[in-house]
Amino acid sequence: MKNLLLSLSLIGAATLVGCGKTEAPAPAAPAPAEPAAAAPAPTSQWPELRVAIDATYKPFTYKTEAGEPAGFDVDIAKALCDELKSKCVFVEQAWDGMIPGLQAKKYDAIISSMSITEERKQAVDFTGKYYNTPSCVVVKSALNLGAEAANFKGKKLGVLKASTQEKYAVGELQPAGATIVPYDAQDQVYLDIKSGRLDGTVADVVEVNGGFLSTPDGKDYACAGERVPVEFEKYFGAGVGVALRKEDTALRDALDAGIKAIRDNGKWKEIAEKHVPGVDLWGS
Repeated sequence: MKNLLLSLSLIGAATLVGCGKTEAPAPAAPAPAEPAAAAPAPTSQWPELRVAIDATYKPFTYKTEAGEPAGFDVDIAKALCDELKSKCVFVEQAWDGMIPGLQAKKYDAIISSMSITEERKQAVDFTGKYYNTPSCVVVKSALNLGAEAANFKGKKLGVLKASTQEKYAVGELQPAGATIVPYDAQDQVYLDIKSGRLDGTVADVVEVNGGFLSTPDGKDYACAGERVPVEFEKYFGAGVGVALRKEDTALRDALDAGIKAIRDNGKWKEIAEKHVPGVDLWGS
C-alpha cells in the first residue's frame, strides 16, 4: 500500500509538471520582402528614326576616314534621337532626290541642312529652324568683286542641284550673264574649281569655308562681298529645319520639342562649338 501511495504521488507530481507553463516557441522570422520590380524603361513612339543625309557638305554632313557619318547635322540628329529615345539610322541620299525619297518612305526625316522655303513647304512639312546661315558667291579673291549680280557676268559657277543656291543663281546671276552649272554633290563643284573648269560657286558661307576656302585648294578664293545681299533672302528661306512628310505631325511636334530642349540644356551650343567654333550658327 505504501508503495502504491508512493507511485500515485510520483504520477501526480509528473502530471503537475506536465501541466506547468512552458516557453512559447519564438515566432518565425518574416520572409524577406520581394525586391520591387524595376520600373519599365520608357518606350518611344519612334524606336528607330531613319534620317536622310547628303554626306558631301562639310562641316555639316560628311564621312570620316572610317566611313562613318559625321558633322553638325549628324550630331544634331543624334541629339534629337536621344530626346525622342530613338535610335538614329542614317541613310545616304543624293541631294536632288531628298524630298522624293522622303515621300517614298525611304526614311522618316531629312536632317541635312535643308532650308525651309515656301516651295519646299508645298511638298513637305518642317520643324522650326535649328540653324540659319547666309550664302555667298565664291570667286578668286584677286578679282575683288562685290556681291552684285552684274559682277559675275561671263563667270561659270557650279551649284548644288536642287539647292537654294541654285535657285538664287538661276534667278539672279544667270540673267545677269553668269553660266550656272548644276552638280549632284557640292564636293564635285570644288574639284572642278580646282581643275579650272569653273570660276567659282554659290554656297553656304560656313560650308564653303569648311569644305573649300580653308583648304589649300581654296587659298586664292573668297566670298565676293562676304554674302549674298539680304534682299535676296527670299531664295534661301527662313533657316534650316528638319523636313518630314506632311502627315507626320506628331513626329514634327516631338522634334520641335527636341530642338527646344537641346537649345535649353546647352547641347546645341556644345555641338555648334565642336564643329564651327566661334560662329553664330543660330542666326536671325
